[in-house]
Amino acid sequence: MRLTEYLRDNAPFLTAGALLTFLSSFGQTYFISLFAGEIRASFGLSHGAWGGIYMMGTMASAALMVWAGGLTDIFRVRVLAPIVLIGLAAASIAMAFNPWVWALPFIIFALRFFGQGMCSHIAVVAMARWFVATRGKALSIASLGFALGEALVPMAVVAAMTMMAWQNLWLLGAAICVCALPVLSHLLRQERTPASHAETDVAVGMSGQHWRRLQALRHPLFWCMVPAVLGPSAFNTAFFFHQVHISEVKGLSHLVFVSFFPIYTVVGISSMVLSGWALDRLGTARLTPFYQLPMVAAFLLFAVSESPAILALGFVFLGITSGANSTLPNAFWADFYGTAHIGSIKSMATAVMVLGSAIGPGLTGVLIDQGIGIETQFLGVAGFFCAVTLLMSVGISRAAKDLPVTREAETLRTPQP
Repeated sequence: MRLTEYLRDNAPFLTAGALLTFLSSFGQTYFISLFAGEIRASFGLSHGAWGGIYMMGTMASAALMVWAGGLTDIFRVRVLAPIVLIGLAAASIAMAFNPWVWALPFIIFALRFFGQGMCSHIAVVAMARWFVATRGKALSIASLGFALGEALVPMAVVAAMTMMAWQNLWLLGAAICVCALPVLSHLLRQERTPASHAETDVAVGMSGQHWRRLQALRHPLFWCMVPAVLGPSAFNTAFFFHQVHISEVKGLSHLVFVSFFPIYTVVGISSMVLSGWALDRLGTARLTPFYQLPMVAAFLLFAVSESPAILALGFVFLGITSGANSTLPNAFWADFYGTAHIGSIKSMATAVMVLGSAIGPGLTGVLIDQGIGIETQFLGVAGFFCAVTLLMSVGISRAAKDLPVTREAETLRTPQP
């Protein structure tokens, strides 16, 4: 099938996925961290205190994701998504009007759970379930919403804060979430139930079966992948969370720093598309073990950079892994564990990812307060990703022998009411 025909035939479902990934922006670290200076000034918080609040709220959202993520195996996207978007809008309004420091962990919890957690989870689980032979292509297209948010939102927010109060930008985010509700309802009016997919879906995992959550947790491969899921979330989040501090350390204005984001986004989109194309041809077993190696180069460059050009090159390597991270891990769970219970299994991975995004800012914030510079920390991060790559290589090579020999040629099972 030609790309134009593929996009035309599947446009409603791909657009719904991309819309949800874009709307997750309002709960992502790169959005919330843009207001770090204003929030810390308003509530008199140190780097460590703000990082601790962020960690508490995010860890709570990770815990809830373990249960809530499994709802995607029961309910349609068009049922769950409106609830999630209303929750995200309410959290954004709360951030705009909140006068109490004690309420910040609860607001961060809601933003992270409804935004980064559920919006992202619903979108990628839907792509993994609706598409089989072109799962990589579908994930890469739907993940363009992530890239669009990363490219446009930071620069737009930084520029807008020079003209209006930062609280008004949170109200604007809430309004965008509300306006998306009828659009999403229209796109998914023909969606099938998850149960009907499970009854007919033949995309099995290892040993020719659909794995359940407890079975996956007992398998050593899951635990080999935990550091790989946690790492990019923890340290990408920490990097963007402390962007104001990093700008100061590097002697750059914040606007110059965020001007590198489009480079990161262009590389990320290219990597996302290429990894999706390669995934459909080579499979996750061959690609997944090595996709985090560019993170080693990225954080080494961030550690030693003394010029904007070297810092920009670090964004290039960061974008390579970030783009592949939108497709390869999400397809990995479906390929190795099957799709019948993909929502509950993927919810565990999402919870680990959200947990990582809690640990990263909290840990690095405390280390900064203890006098361990962010550049020194980046050297340790590079070593971490070397170890993760070795662990993935060992775990996946051992498990790959149990994968089905062929993948189904079915592209999308057209949803029925």
